[in-house]
Amino acid sequence: MILNSNLKYIGEAKIHMLKYLLKYYLFMVSLFFIGRLLLFALYFNNFKDSGVDYWLTFIYGLRMDTITASILLLIPLILLTLSPSKFKYFINKFLKYYFLVILSIIIYIENATFPFVAQYDVRPNYLFVEYLVYPREVFSMIFADYKLELFVAFSMIGAFIYLYLKYVKDSVIEIFETSYKKRLLLFIPLFLLLFIGVRSSFGHRPANTSDAMYTTNRMVNEITKNSIYNIAFAVYDNTRNGSQKMIAQYGKMDTKEALERVKKRLNIQNIDDALPLTRVEESHFKTDKPKNLVIFVQESLGYQFVESVGGEKGITPNLNKLSQEGILFKDLYSNGTRSIRGLAGVSAGNYAVPGEGVLKRNKSQSDFFTIASALKPFNYHTTFMYGGESRFDNMRSWYLGNGFDEIIDQPCFENPTFVAPWGVCDGDLVERANEEFKKMHKNGQKFATVMFSQSNHSPFEYPYEKIELLKDVPANNVKNAVKYADHAIGKLVELAKKEPYYKDTVFVIVADHNVRVYGNDLVPVDMFHIPALILGADIKPLIYDKIATQPDVLATALDLVGLDLTYPIMGHSIFSDKKQNISLMQFHTSYALRVDDKVTVISPNKKPATFIYKNPATYLDKDNHLTPAEDDKELEKDALAFIITLDHLYEKKLYK
Repeated sequence: MILNSNLKYIGEAKIHMLKYLLKYYLFMVSLFFIGRLLLFALYFNNFKDSGVDYWLTFIYGLRMDTITASILLLIPLILLTLSPSKFKYFINKFLKYYFLVILSIIIYIENATFPFVAQYDVRPNYLFVEYLVYPREVFSMIFADYKLELFVAFSMIGAFIYLYLKYVKDSVIEIFETSYKKRLLLFIPLFLLLFIGVRSSFGHRPANTSDAMYTTNRMVNEITKNSIYNIAFAVYDNTRNGSQKMIAQYGKMDTKEALERVKKRLNIQNIDDALPLTRVEESHFKTDKPKNLVIFVQESLGYQFVESVGGEKGITPNLNKLSQEGILFKDLYSNGTRSIRGLAGVSAGNYAVPGEGVLKRNKSQSDFFTIASALKPFNYHTTFMYGGESRFDNMRSWYLGNGFDEIIDQPCFENPTFVAPWGVCDGDLVERANEEFKKMHKNGQKFATVMFSQSNHSPFEYPYEKIELLKDVPANNVKNAVKYADHAIGKLVELAKKEPYYKDTVFVIVADHNVRVYGNDLVPVDMFHIPALILGADIKPLIYDKIATQPDVLATALDLVGLDLTYPIMGHSIFSDKKQNISLMQFHTSYALRVDDKVTVISPNKKPATFIYKNPATYLDKDNHLTPAEDDKELEKDALAFIITLDHLYEKKLYK
C-alpha cells in the first residue's frame, strides 16, 4: 500500500511537472515555427526552383528549436527537482518571470531576424552581439533605420507581457507538495529527456548549427536554423578562436603539409624556414626616389555601384573617369564581409583568419606584418586616418601596435563641416589628408597612409548638398551615399593633382567589402566582387581582368613604390609572373577557395563541396552562380590547408 501510494505521488508529480515543462516547450517552438514560416513565405521565390527539398526545413528546423527549448528548460527542471520545499514560493515567482523574460526575448529575436536577414542574408549570428560594445554608433544606426521594426517588436512584447501577467496563472506550488526525495527521483528521467533534446543526436557528436545546412541552397539552410541558438553557438564558437578544437571542425591535416600546399598554391618561395611566407620581392619599378603610398579604403563599395567594373551607371562618375587613368582591377574579390577583414587585406596582405579578425585578436596586436613594417627601414612616416573613432573594432590599438606612427581620427578634427553617427564626413577626411600630405612633402618626409571612409554606412547621413542626388532615390539611400563617397574620391585626387606631392605618390582606391553579401549559393562569390584602382603620375592606364585579391592589390601598390621589400603578403604584384589566378573568401564560418572558375566551399563539420563558378551576366543577375561539380580532392585539401595555415601563422606569430 505504501509503495503504491508513493508511486502514485511520484506519478502525479511527474505528470504535473511534464505538463508544466511541455507547455512552455510548446510556447517556445510555436514562436520559432511562426518566425520560420514567415521567413519561408517571404523568401520562397529565392529557392522555389532550386531543386532542393525545401519543405524539410520545418523538420530540421524543429530539431534546432528543440535543442534551444531544451536548454532553456534545464533551469526550471533543476529548480523544481533539486530545490528544498522552503523555497517553493520564491521559485514559483522566479519561474513566472523567468518565462516572461525568455518568451519576450524570443519574440524580440524573432522580430529582429527579419531586418537582419534583409541586411546580411543570414540569420543573426556573432555579428548580432559583437557590435553591442559600440552602443553609440550602433544604436544611432538602429534608431535611424529601423524605427518601424522596433515599434512592431516592442508593441508585440508589450502586448505579450500584458496578456501573460493577466491570464497566465501558473503555479508550481503543488509540485513541491511531493517530498524532496520523490522529486529527486524525477530529476534523472526528466534530465535525460532534456539531455536528449539538447544533444539531438545519438551519434558521436551532438547536433549543432551545421546540421541545419542540409541543402546546397543557403537561404533554405538559414531558414532552417534557430536565431537564438545561432547567436549563442556563434558566441561560444568565437570564444575558442585559434583553438585546435575549432580548427578541427574543418578537418585534419599535418601543419607541414598545409604550409607546403599554401605556398604552392600562392607560388611563394620563402627565404627563412622559421617564417613560412616571408620572402624578398624585387620591385619591377626600382627607383632611387621611392614613392609615397596612400591607400583609401572605401566602406562597402560593391562592384554593382561602379560602371567601369560592370556595375550600374551614374553612381560613381569620378571613379569611372579615374579608371581610365590608372590600373583598374576588374575582377577583384574581398577577403570577407567585414571591414576588419578588408583592412587586414589591404594593410597587411593577410587573408581572413578563422574566427575573429586579426585586428581584434590578442596575438596580432604587435609583431604582425603591416605596410609600416615593410616601409619603416626606409624612413617612411605611417598614418592611419579615419573619420570615426578609431577605437571601433580595435583599429587604433592594432595599427599603433604594428608599427604605424600616428592615428588621426574623429577627435583630431577641429570644426568639421559635417558629423554623422559614424564620424566626420569623407569630404572632411580628404581635406585633412591633403593638408597632412602637403606638410610631410614640404618637410621632405616620405609617407604611407591608410585612409578609411565611413560616409557609405547606414544610416547613410552625409552632406546631401554636395552631390546631385540620383533621380527617384531617397537621399539617405545606399546609392546616394556611394555617390557621395565617390565625390570624396574625386575631391582627394583633384586636391592632390594641384600639389607637388602628387607626382611622388601612388594612390590606391579599394573597397573593404561589398555593401551586402546576398544570394542563395553556399558562398555567394559574386557579392565578394569589389573595385580597386591604382593611380599615380607615372602609372600607365591598364585594365587587369584576371582574378585578384586585396593582398594582390597591396603587393602591386608596393611594387609601384619602387623598393625591394621583404614581406609575407599572401598575394603577388600583377606585374610578377608568380601571380596566381586565385582568391580565398570567408563567409561567416565558411571558406570558398577559387582557382580559375573552380570553387571549393568548406564549412565546419561538413564535407567540402566543389563547384563551377559562372560570372553573372550583369550586376542585376542574382541567380545561383555555383553549379555542383565532381569533387576536386586536391582543391578541397588546399582549402583546408589555407584554414590550418592561417590559424598556425596567427597562433605562432609567424606572420611578420
